[in-house]
Amino acid sequence: MLRGRRYREAKFRRQHAIGPYVVDFACVSLRLVIEIDGPSHGDAEQAAFDVKRSADLERWGWRVARIANADVYAGGDGLYDFLDRALQG
Repeated sequence: MLRGRRYREAKFRRQHAIGPYVVDFACVSLRLVIEIDGPSHGDAEQAAFDVKRSADLERWGWRVARIANADVYAGGDGLYDFLDRALQG
């Protein structure tokens, strides 16, 4: 969905480095990061790391939107709604 400006003309980069982090997707022009969280993100240690990482990214001027892996695979209108909300801020 995010390749080649297919969705709302937003250009996303996959596996984009920001500081010491590599984010799943980044729209540089909107300073938007989309993270897709798999099952390991439910682990307490990983969750704490995610909070710090999101706080760092936000401090550097990025917005962070997270979605569960399962929601991505399910697709449907929920995925489009998530992307619309993320793009609008």
